[in-house]
Amino acid sequence: MQIKFEDLKLHASILKALSDENYTKPTAIQAEAIPYVLNRQDVLGSAQTGTGKTAAFAIPIIQHVMQDIEEQRGKRKILALIVTPTRELAIQIGESFKTYGKYTKLKSSVIFGGVPQNAQVRAIRQGVDVLIATPGRLLDLKAQGLLSFHDIKYFVLDEADRMLDMGFIHDIKKLLVMLPKERQSLFFSATMPPKILKLSQEILVSPKKVAVNPVSSTAETIQQRLYTTNKDSKKNLLLHILKEQDMDQVLLFSRTKHGADRIVRNLRQKKVTCAAIHGEKSQNQRQKALKQFKMGEIRVLVATDIAARGIDIDKLRYVINYDVPNEPETYVHRIGRCGRAGEEGVAISLCEPEENAYVQSIEKLIKQKIEVERDNPFPQTEKPMNAVEKKEFEKEKQRRKQEFFANRNKKEGDQRGGFNRKRR
Repeated sequence: MQIKFEDLKLHASILKALSDENYTKPTAIQAEAIPYVLNRQDVLGSAQTGTGKTAAFAIPIIQHVMQDIEEQRGKRKILALIVTPTRELAIQIGESFKTYGKYTKLKSSVIFGGVPQNAQVRAIRQGVDVLIATPGRLLDLKAQGLLSFHDIKYFVLDEADRMLDMGFIHDIKKLLVMLPKERQSLFFSATMPPKILKLSQEILVSPKKVAVNPVSSTAETIQQRLYTTNKDSKKNLLLHILKEQDMDQVLLFSRTKHGADRIVRNLRQKKVTCAAIHGEKSQNQRQKALKQFKMGEIRVLVATDIAARGIDIDKLRYVINYDVPNEPETYVHRIGRCGRAGEEGVAISLCEPEENAYVQSIEKLIKQKIEVERDNPFPQTEKPMNAVEKKEFEKEKQRRKQEFFANRNKKEGDQRGGFNRKRR
């Protein structure tokens, strides 16, 4: 018999907030992790996106902090610290704390880079119980003496594998030295490669292990389709798919930031409403694009993998892989954005010849064949490059890149020269 939230010994104010959201039964990771966290044990959690992981740590931390606040005198101190890799994910976690803790006196705040720090510093000075942060801004404010880690009792490292991918491992190790040794620590990662396991051992003490929905599994509610095509035909194939199918909300993945911008330009030329979200966009641009997508004001949101962490859209039906990822686990993460909470989803991948091997790796991981679409006006006719051709291709790509930057630098130098002449 599946347990209910009432069975987890949660405070009435938390249960009331969960009831407002129509949450009655915990997900698998919530049912396993919440009792351990309430029992003040460290947790090593392995779970994909879409499994309810945020609530699995937010709900019991709210309960702990509620009790601590009652005993606390004087100015509020940071009691819980949640560190996560991206701005979007930090904001999403912050919203979860506000939602589940809305009937409590708990105060939470979110800090991240890419925006002025004044408002974030002001919130911290006014008193915060729970701080959700990205590593760079967190360490920056600590270095300025604007926040203290002295009173932290609960520490969460979320999306640890993405932290590693984004190069935050050194920041995390710096942070660990600053935290109180006596604390409860929770560590969540979708994948558990050796480096991540080693990091978890530096953070956790006798942890309870919770593994739900391993990264090799895809939801049964998601239809997976594959279009094989040529590299130069992808943009036309994408337009054909968007035209032929009733897709009002599509999350589309690009391998690179420049690729995402190029896709957006192509779609806009064909009057498809869309926007890109990636690391070179400002925080305001990213939040605006995400809001427009959620509100249905744009049809296609084009994202890179790193920027997509934290995108949580209810009832999202369609995900398109414009570029097939070279890591099979990334494919599972991507398509897990649709078909959530029992809803149906459709994941479509556009595969050029050089990506055929990536598809084979994905099928090996998920232990199933992806259905190839026969109704395809732009079929794959080219062969993958051999080793010599690849070497020549990479050499030519590098030459063009160097030529591009040389021309750009020359143009900027000419402009500066002209400006200086005018001043004289």
